[in-house]
Amino acid sequence: MKRLRVLVLMHPDLVPPDSLDGHSEKEIFEWKTEYDVVSTLRTAGHDVKPLGVQDELKPIRYQIENWKPHVVFNLLEQFHGETAYDQNVASFLELMRIPYTGCNPRGLMLARGKALAKKLLHYHRIPTPAFAVFPIGRKIRRPARLGFPLIVKSVSEDASRGIAQASLVDSDEKLAERVAFVHEKIATDAIAEQYIEGRELYVGVIGNERLRCLPVWELEFGEDAEGASRIATEKLKHDPEYQERRGIVAGPAKKLTPELRARIQQLAKRICRTLELDGYARIDFRLAADDTPYFLEANPNPEIAKIEEFADAARHDGLKYPDLLQRILTLGISRARSAAI
Repeated sequence: MKRLRVLVLMHPDLVPPDSLDGHSEKEIFEWKTEYDVVSTLRTAGHDVKPLGVQDELKPIRYQIENWKPHVVFNLLEQFHGETAYDQNVASFLELMRIPYTGCNPRGLMLARGKALAKKLLHYHRIPTPAFAVFPIGRKIRRPARLGFPLIVKSVSEDASRGIAQASLVDSDEKLAERVAFVHEKIATDAIAEQYIEGRELYVGVIGNERLRCLPVWELEFGEDAEGASRIATEKLKHDPEYQERRGIVAGPAKKLTPELRARIQQLAKRICRTLELDGYARIDFRLAADDTPYFLEANPNPEIAKIEEFADAARHDGLKYPDLLQRILTLGISRARSAAI
C-alpha cells in the first residue's frame, strides 16, 4: 500500500489528541470519529495531518499548496456554523483539483435539503411519507391532506438535532408549538411529515459509479419509558448512558425475507443515484407493518467512528475498519482521476 499524505478536515473543537489517556468517556465521545480516522490512518502507515476548519478556507488552501497532500479526508459537517455550507467546502476542494473523500457538492446539496430530496424521490416513485414545509416567518397552516400523527423536525439539520418526544404531534396546536420551537431554537425552516409506525432501518452504501450496499441495519429501541414513542431522538442517538440504560442497540435487521432485504438495498441504491450521492452514505427507512420501506432521509458522509452503525455494518460484511477507511480514500482518489480524463 502506498504511503499517502492525508489532510483531515474537521471542526476545530473536534481535533483529537494523540492519545486517549487522561480523557473521560464523555470527552472521547465528542471526537471519537476524528480520533478513530486519524489514529487508524496513521497506524496504516499514512502521513496524517488534522486541520480544524470553521470560518476560513485559507488554511485549507495553504496546506494544499505547501504540504501537498495526496488526498483530503473530509470530516466537516458544517462551515461558518451552517450545515448547508459543507457543500461549499467540497466545491472548493474540487476547484483546487485535490482528491477528497465523501460526497460531491451536488449530492450534498440535494440530500441536505430534506424537502427537495423527498420531492425528487417521490417523483421517482420511491415510497416517501407525505410532508409539508413551514418556512420561518410564514403562518403555520397544515394542508388538509396531511393527517396526524406528524413528526416535526428541521428541514436541513441532521443527526436528529432538535428531535425529541415532543416532535411527534397529534393536533394543530402541538404542531404550531413544535414548528415554532424549530424556528426559534434551531433557526431553520421546519418540515412535518406523516409519522410511520414501524421499524427503523439503515442501509450503508459505498461507491461512486458502482455501488455496494452494506447489510440492512436496525435500531432497536429497547425498554422505552412508559408512553414514549419509538423515534430516534437527539438524546437517543447521542447519549451513551441513556442508550445503555434503555438497552438501545443497533445491529443486523432480523426477520426480513431475502426478497424484502434485496428490495430495501435496491431502493438504497436508487436513492443514491437519484440524489447523486457518491463516496459513502447511509439511507434511513421506516419499515411499515405491510413491509413497505418508506424513505426518511439520506445521510451523505455519515458517522464512521468504529462503534457507529456504518462501521459495524461494514465489519459484518467482511470489511474491517482500516480497510473501510482505505476504501473511502481510494474512492476519493479514483473520482478525481475520472474527472481529470
